[in-house]
Amino acid sequence: MTLETSIEYVKGIGPERAKLIKNVLGISTVEDFLNFFPIRYLDKNKVYKISQLKQNNLDVQLKGKITQVQEIQTGKTKRLSAKFNDDTGTMDLVWFQYSKWMKEQLPINREIYIFGKVNLFNNQFSMPHPEIEIEEKKESDNRLRPIYPSSEKLTKRGLNQKFFQGILRNICKEIPNLIQENLPEYIMKSFKFLSRQNTYLNIHFPKNMEYFEKADHRLKFEESFFFQLGYGLKKLHHKTQSFGNPFPIVGDYFTGFYKNHLPFELTNAQKRVLKEIRQDMKKPVQMNRLLQGDVGSGKTMVALLTMLIAMDNGFQSCMMAPTEILAQQHYNGIKDLLKGTEVNVRLLTGSTKVSERKVIHEELENGTLSILVGTHAVLEDKVRFKKLGLAIIDEQHRFGVAQRAKLWAKNKIPPHILIMTATPIPRTLAMSFYSDLDVSVIDEMPVGRKPIITAHRREKDRVFVYNFCRDEIKKGRQVYFVYPLIEESETLDYKNLMEGFDHIVQSFSEYSVTMLHGRMKPDEKDTAMNDFASGKSEIMVATTVIEVGVNVPNASVMVIESAERFGLSQLHQLRGRVGRGAEQSYCILMTSDKLSTESRTRIKTMTETNDGFKISEVDMQLRGPGDILGTQQSGVVDFKRLDLVKDSAIIKITKKSVEKILEADPLLARPDNQIIKNYYLKYYKGKNKWSKIS
Repeated sequence: MTLETSIEYVKGIGPERAKLIKNVLGISTVEDFLNFFPIRYLDKNKVYKISQLKQNNLDVQLKGKITQVQEIQTGKTKRLSAKFNDDTGTMDLVWFQYSKWMKEQLPINREIYIFGKVNLFNNQFSMPHPEIEIEEKKESDNRLRPIYPSSEKLTKRGLNQKFFQGILRNICKEIPNLIQENLPEYIMKSFKFLSRQNTYLNIHFPKNMEYFEKADHRLKFEESFFFQLGYGLKKLHHKTQSFGNPFPIVGDYFTGFYKNHLPFELTNAQKRVLKEIRQDMKKPVQMNRLLQGDVGSGKTMVALLTMLIAMDNGFQSCMMAPTEILAQQHYNGIKDLLKGTEVNVRLLTGSTKVSERKVIHEELENGTLSILVGTHAVLEDKVRFKKLGLAIIDEQHRFGVAQRAKLWAKNKIPPHILIMTATPIPRTLAMSFYSDLDVSVIDEMPVGRKPIITAHRREKDRVFVYNFCRDEIKKGRQVYFVYPLIEESETLDYKNLMEGFDHIVQSFSEYSVTMLHGRMKPDEKDTAMNDFASGKSEIMVATTVIEVGVNVPNASVMVIESAERFGLSQLHQLRGRVGRGAEQSYCILMTSDKLSTESRTRIKTMTETNDGFKISEVDMQLRGPGDILGTQQSGVVDFKRLDLVKDSAIIKITKKSVEKILEADPLLARPDNQIIKNYYLKYYKGKNKWSKIS
């Protein structure tokens, strides 16, 4: 038997069962089976009495006798039922799928142990499809009994827990021939790890809970370690092999703007981030930096100053955003900031007219256009730069890898890369999935910004909320009303939006109300936005199309309807549309009276903090890392043991270990590191395109 052996050749399986196991569980080799870990353990020394049963859905072991068996017919379906007694009571055992052979083999009036999940119905406990062991035959080895992931499809065909335990027990006997060590002696000693062979034995059949915990810790460490190693090697390769244009000069464009046109003093966080970017771009190596900053923290200003450094060194810059609204917003903001300078900046989106496109293409190629802001339209083959030196991507998780690569290819020497996100990334995710990037964080808001006050209100409070909005409008402010628009129920949501719009128009008849949603044509959206931005309308009724890119400093109230239907990240992004001026701003979360536990947690988090990083941590606990990473990263989070929420301490330790190893031995050439290199090359290289180590 080897790790590659097909499971059909494992004793007790055969071709038919192998096919079923592969279809249901995705297990096709012995190695797959060794990595098919128990989801929990049943303590075989713990025997319950029927009178002690309190909880539904609890896995238990009981000792007693089957006293009678009968077949019960209900309509066309039959079930097998048995009475099970101990000295404290009686319960039913039930089989919905059974054979004549099984019915005849049930041990009547003999001492047995039964294992299974108990159900409570009408104050009476029952156990469907129990596993039975006759007392004298009861296995006496490991007291912790592994419980494996399963399904009804498998148990119906007799592939129950006993079957999987038997198969794994046979495979585990071969562990000395199957499992090789993959960590060097110095790591093993430093962390006092079990050997890898002992780890696998004790994850399937632990001697006790202490050994299980040691095995579990070792497997989590391994997963995180090799994952971090992949990113570490990628980062190292980038820093040593990836050429870039050095930008040694900070000249007239940067200093002239800084002295004469900067509208406000930069925060210390912005200054620190600029310094980090500046250090990167001085080198003849492509910068690869992630800039995190909460909504309204001043990322666009940092981006503009970075583009001016590119200009000082004779290079063009490009800024790409995922939506037209956001691209337009960046363009407007940058254009306003550059008013009074000679810097040429243009916008390119799907809606740009052919005549304008022609001018943009010409100016890019002859070098007179220094800054291009755009959407995916920037990636078109017709868009050619004379000297592209800096590419800035906003909310990069919305772009695919191939799309980003297309942008890199627009210059012989790839441009410096600055990735910006207003979606704070939880620390463990940043440490794991973005560890091939250098990370900068703007963790300070501009001076004069007041924290947004967030309140939770219900339907009964609507009159009060409307009066509050009127008071704000009377002060000269503006108000957003946001409605959900979720694809699965788009038609229904659209109806709700239209009804909501009519209701707001009637309730605020003395004011002008404008509407913005995704089904509108680009020019209709522009008109609606301009009416609101210019103050022509006091109220905007919108869907989440305003989640990013809408900047109206005079808007001071955001009312989010059916707030329980929004995710935390989305609520935080929406809230960031207000509080952009010097006045006190408010976010009002309207919900129904009945809230799920998760919705209550989201609403409570929003009312308690404005800190995007704290919010992102709660969001990850609720949704898991897969959703937060976005569709472009789906399938990445397939760890078997490691939990990115609970195991942040392990991630931190492995990240430090990997950094220390690669600093001392970047090519993993030392004899004691060969074991790591060989395992990495066999199991990780190329699978996630992490590194070019050979």
